[in-house]
Amino acid sequence: MASGRRPGVTDADAVGLRPQLRPTAEVLDADPTGFAIDIRDDGTGGHLVRVRFDGPAPVDAAVRVSITLPGASDPWWMIPGLFYGENRPAQNDRLFPRFQAAVDADGPHDPFVSDEWHFRSDRAASPAVMVWPGAGRHGAALSTAPETALGLTGLGFALHGEQAVLSATFPAREHPVTYYGDAEPRRAQVLRHRFAPGETVELPVRVIELLPDRHDYARVLRELHAEHSAAAPLRPWVDVSTAATLAAEGLLRWHYDPDPGVLLETAGFDREVSGQDGRPVDRQAMHVGWVSGIPWAYAMLRHAARTDDENLRAAAHRVIDFCTAELSPSGTLWGVWYRNRGWTQSWTHHRRGLHSRTLGEATQFLVRAVDLTGDQAWREIAISNLDAVVARQRDDGALGSIHHAETGEVLSWRGTAGLAWVGALAEAAQWDPRYLAAAERAGECYAAAVLDENLHGAPEDVDLAPSSEDGYVAVMAYMALYRATRDDVWLGLAGRAADFALSFRYCYDVSFPPSSMLGVYDFGTRGADQASPSNQHLHAYGLVMTREMLQLAEATGDAHYRERAVEALACFRQFVSRFDGDFNAYRGMVTERYYQTECFQPKGMLLTLSHAWSAGVLLLGCEDAIAAGIRD
Repeated sequence: MASGRRPGVTDADAVGLRPQLRPTAEVLDADPTGFAIDIRDDGTGGHLVRVRFDGPAPVDAAVRVSITLPGASDPWWMIPGLFYGENRPAQNDRLFPRFQAAVDADGPHDPFVSDEWHFRSDRAASPAVMVWPGAGRHGAALSTAPETALGLTGLGFALHGEQAVLSATFPAREHPVTYYGDAEPRRAQVLRHRFAPGETVELPVRVIELLPDRHDYARVLRELHAEHSAAAPLRPWVDVSTAATLAAEGLLRWHYDPDPGVLLETAGFDREVSGQDGRPVDRQAMHVGWVSGIPWAYAMLRHAARTDDENLRAAAHRVIDFCTAELSPSGTLWGVWYRNRGWTQSWTHHRRGLHSRTLGEATQFLVRAVDLTGDQAWREIAISNLDAVVARQRDDGALGSIHHAETGEVLSWRGTAGLAWVGALAEAAQWDPRYLAAAERAGECYAAAVLDENLHGAPEDVDLAPSSEDGYVAVMAYMALYRATRDDVWLGLAGRAADFALSFRYCYDVSFPPSSMLGVYDFGTRGADQASPSNQHLHAYGLVMTREMLQLAEATGDAHYRERAVEALACFRQFVSRFDGDFNAYRGMVTERYYQTECFQPKGMLLTLSHAWSAGVLLLGCEDAIAAGIRD
């Protein structure tokens, strides 16, 4: 199989890599005759675009800086955290921006499909746009500052014939439409700066040549992280142990319902809604994994084992007992429990479909719970799940993405959600050698998607979209294989998957309106992940791979992975409620969404719901950090 080792960039590789990518600049929305533009090297490998306006009266305008790559026969685009390749598979059941060549803008077409896209930069985890014009071709990246004297910057790309164009716009604009998180396209956003006569501004841009291997983006993102993180100091509100205590209390106090023994997925900050103690806004449901269920009950068990909290231990046991008390007829766990109708399928349009990511993650943490407690009843349920999925494994090693709850038939093989089973199989290898063999075959099968930067389809709620969660799943899968085998191929794939996951992680601090919730509390976005191009908000799910990232750093000797794990944990030790009334929440509540851009809600807002997975993943990350000796 192909190695997962990341290619290095040597001096020999670099010879002749520089195409003539001199940036050009243009004035938008105003007569350019009053403007003088000069582009000069800044002495550090970047460029300063100096714009002077000498017109007789103020004008409203914008400036666009672009580079062009010729011969773009099959371009692959990347805006970190926001756009990957075509971005949305054509048959995806959720609409959001998609690239397609030669779209007739004047004819009938999906408004979220275009051969040209421009976005505000606060939608991007790193302020850069990249393209590889075709297979085996060198690519290029254009980066800038998230904000300049002209305000929020914009990032964009276009395909004009066979010319791939990358651009930065000052200030930002969005084209052809604005995406707000749903299927309704919003009017394109156009920002302008009022230039006064005699005004001069300098706009920074960098042009970076890329090797033909798309994974060369990881090198660029490390450079941007080093550049931007220096101006974004970490500022957690509490230490790691305190954060764990608060998250555990939040799960027990607000999400645990002893009757019947579940972790309710959401709890509203406002407990007096409709005069019924908040219950109308609490989601009376529990997934078996992913957004609730076994993984976070396992985190409770870990905390209880360290602190000897018997109440928390008992609650966690009850949750796992409830999740494992009833299997689907096909031999696996169910997908979701609802108070009014019991256990049923996952969030999928496939009738009676159970999602592999949810089942695989639940099973992996069930295996860990067995290792922690020795519970033999749980072990038998884990074995039932593992035996079921091994029996369904395709000849090429694929494990399927969606399974029928009754028949066990694989309803969809598309995407890479099946990777979630690999960690469970590898961690149960000591129970049955078949499990490790199946995990290795699956690891080989999905390696192509890792090497092609084509991980997608892990979360139930975005269908086949690429997402940060695809990266987390892959890191956990390949690190589990590495722990079981000590084969460096798996370690290389884990590192490559980690780089993909980190492409969603903000390397800078977004500026918020000063009177917004996130502005008032000076929320630092460095270390937070964009959920996906479909769900453009920040979330903390990356803490699920804290253990793996720390192990990856140790095994490779690459401290960058440890640094990124530590910064994520520091980021989400903000906005864990320290007392009743803290940011209008109750002690221990943890939100799911931080709105860093205009999507779903206005920028600077905070979702006023505590989520079981948000508290659970914070608790898990804290326990993994403490086990590794990290407490501050």
